[in-house]
Amino acid sequence: MENNQPKTLFQKIWDSHIVAEDQNSPTVLYIDLHLVHEVTSPQAFTGLRQKGLKVRRPDLTFATMDHSTPTITLSLDGVDEMASKQLQQLSQNCQDFQVPLFDLSNDQRGIVHVLGPELGLTQPGKTIVCGDSHTSTHGAFGALAFGIGTSEVEHVLATQCLLQNKPKTFQVDFTGRLSDGVTSKDMILALIAEIGVGGGTGYVIEYTGETVRNLNMDARMTLCNMTIEAGARAGMIAPDEITFNYLSGRTHSPIGEEWEKALAYWGSLPSDPGAGYDRTLSIDSSKLAPMITYGTNPGMGISINDRIPDPELEKDINIRTAQQKALKYMDLQPGQSLLGHPISTVFIGSCTNGRISDLRMAASLLKGHKVHENIHLLIVPGSESVKRNAEAEGLDQIFKESGADWRHSGCSMCIAMNGDQLQPGEYCVSTSNRNFEDRQGPGGRTFLASPYTAAASAISGSITDPRTFL
Repeated sequence: MENNQPKTLFQKIWDSHIVAEDQNSPTVLYIDLHLVHEVTSPQAFTGLRQKGLKVRRPDLTFATMDHSTPTITLSLDGVDEMASKQLQQLSQNCQDFQVPLFDLSNDQRGIVHVLGPELGLTQPGKTIVCGDSHTSTHGAFGALAFGIGTSEVEHVLATQCLLQNKPKTFQVDFTGRLSDGVTSKDMILALIAEIGVGGGTGYVIEYTGETVRNLNMDARMTLCNMTIEAGARAGMIAPDEITFNYLSGRTHSPIGEEWEKALAYWGSLPSDPGAGYDRTLSIDSSKLAPMITYGTNPGMGISINDRIPDPELEKDINIRTAQQKALKYMDLQPGQSLLGHPISTVFIGSCTNGRISDLRMAASLLKGHKVHENIHLLIVPGSESVKRNAEAEGLDQIFKESGADWRHSGCSMCIAMNGDQLQPGEYCVSTSNRNFEDRQGPGGRTFLASPYTAAASAISGSITDPRTFL
């Protein structure tokens, strides 16, 4: 019988959320949680008004202000006209459609992919969507989570369902233990460097292996967050005791008897022994080093001690052309080492590396050191809760004493809004997820790296192997 066939984590969640399925047509999937922010939702709410529709399940819809929010102040006086309109429109839309909103005055507000897990909204076995590509973050909990477009945002608001073509499955097995100074950010950058930014296209990636099982939830979220940068639809990690301990006691987590029921269900989700994947890849984590990007997509990454590859040696003409264009934009040369390359800015934050564990990493290196006189170090927590926790631990004092700029939560320089951006030609080591041309400001040049590498580089004033400080 088909029902007795071993299933992957993805297959179990997909099958249990099918509303309707016809051959040669997309599947209608039920959505358990819809997260909303100010940038991709205005047109969707306008569409509902024009059609005279309500939000189908406002109790399963949660909105936050994050992309356009100021980080120096929590006042709208600190934002430009477009950002102000976006934030005011979100407030009006949520009021009109009875959608819960974490606005600038809410002490639980934060980046959407930090907020959901913190509040216990993100749970194993759920289908989760948001009009933001890095929704894959939530897959760290054993959820099927992915970004959607604005028209799909409207569709989910109206129906709590979504049309989706079924992806294939891709197992990435990380074996062994990470060396000191090597993090989950380095794991995902190493994977994308190996398979390319299109290597995961058409797949949902499930991360398995000893290395993954030993990661805390913050690190697992980093891993799943950047899965989208490999072209994959989603990233997933099977829930376990680390997952359950993280969720225990959170605002929206089940309690009492419901908690016990949830644990029983969550425990049934990991892939069955013998379940087949469409593709598999194994990576020895013990051989990984701190990673850094040199180009203008996250696949252009190297170990920090390696040299920039020569595009002329690349057989694929499309990759070769992209590398040549990237090196011109970055003003770098083939064969060049990035160690010691001068920078002017370091950004620690974003939905990739703005959690408390990330800030602890940075603080562990910055303690007792001063930020280099030529560097602006900007540290932006992923949520107001992360900010409070960091301040309760005294991390903010370490940052301030080092000369860092400590801010309110928000997407900030990841997407270069409201003054948090590079000037043309400036180099930045960033813990965010994208190094595209102009991503952190017109003409800005971004090196993606871990919080360790970012902090070490801030102290040195140039790109630095963090292991020299550990």
